[in-house]
Amino acid sequence: MKKLMVLAAGLLQIPVIKKAREMGYYVIAVDDDPNAPGMAFADKAIDPGGLMNEEKLVAIAKEEQIDGVIHPCSEVAMNVMGRINDELHLCGISKEIAIRATNKYLMREAFEAYGAPSPKSILTKDEEDAWNTFCNEFDTNAILKPSRNSGSRGIAKVEKGISKEAFVSLYQRALNESRDHQVLIEQFIEGPEFSVEVIVWKGEPHVLAVTDKKTTEAPYFVELGHNQPSVYPIEIQEKLKAGAIAGCKALGLTYCAAHCELKVQNGEAYLMEIGARMGGDFISTELTHLSSGIDMVAATINVVLGVEPNLNPVEEKHGVCIRYFTPKPGRLISFTGFEPFSDPHIYQMELYHRPGDIIPEVKSSLDRSGHVIVIAPTAQEAICKADKIIEEVKFVTK
Repeated sequence: MKKLMVLAAGLLQIPVIKKAREMGYYVIAVDDDPNAPGMAFADKAIDPGGLMNEEKLVAIAKEEQIDGVIHPCSEVAMNVMGRINDELHLCGISKEIAIRATNKYLMREAFEAYGAPSPKSILTKDEEDAWNTFCNEFDTNAILKPSRNSGSRGIAKVEKGISKEAFVSLYQRALNESRDHQVLIEQFIEGPEFSVEVIVWKGEPHVLAVTDKKTTEAPYFVELGHNQPSVYPIEIQEKLKAGAIAGCKALGLTYCAAHCELKVQNGEAYLMEIGARMGGDFISTELTHLSSGIDMVAATINVVLGVEPNLNPVEEKHGVCIRYFTPKPGRLISFTGFEPFSDPHIYQMELYHRPGDIIPEVKSSLDRSGHVIVIAPTAQEAICKADKIIEEVKFVTK
């Protein structure tokens, strides 16, 4: 029986842990929280004292004689995963590739060297350098991005004409969210945002789905929902797929899932970033199999274990949409209209807050208050139903 190590055992990792056991693999869940909800579903649970403790995790991997390691829907321990792959000669990305795929500056360099479509991007040294760079190097609006982070954390749009004081405030926010204390300034691409879900097997990217995204407005662009399949014209989808494939090859991805984020401006696709992992927000664990019929979770598990994945549809295809609840900030007093099982189109529905909790202003994906996943014959129908549910659930905050 092959052994799979799963780095992290939170809510987003539970589908992977469950699926791997369902597939007949022995699962070792590793999390620095012994009460992480996914620990209970694994064959063996280990608290390593920190997911960034490379030496300890490599030692555990060797002691357990694992056949593969996966860090689904997260980037925190990607470098650790890469080192485990290197030292145990496993399938999966190397540490070198993991570093490239989690550092937005190195990622941009790789895109440019390969010729993959991406916006202008400059790494800054400090707030003064960033301000001067913005004023002198950009004649358009720009985006401030932490060099290392995910989930919209620290990202902010800066418009031409912004005051230095306001710019510095947004810069400091991005800096505080960056794991390597570096910030990028990038050309702002005006247009809709997408992701492309990919399985890479033996260095060849295979596109499973194109995801349409809905986000908040500037400055934070927090994701409020996604739908599959895309409702955009086929020619736009083909450009998105081509951009994602080029980006995966530019990063040198070999055996992994990939979540490729792009935007479209004037009919052309631009790569924002690529995660060499399954996407969060239930995109890879739920939306992709519901829309494409392809089990992306099973495929990813097999890939990191060196087993050729099944990329053929194995279940019924649906239109699917996820939408997030974002109540007015304040203390949650009450809510009404939350009846998750009253509509047969509701696949999943959950609130993250209860009366008495503080509802934060939505500045990152961590600030959302719940979600609903809806399935329907078409994506457009799923979108309409999901939006209606979001409107019908009423929150009272004070």
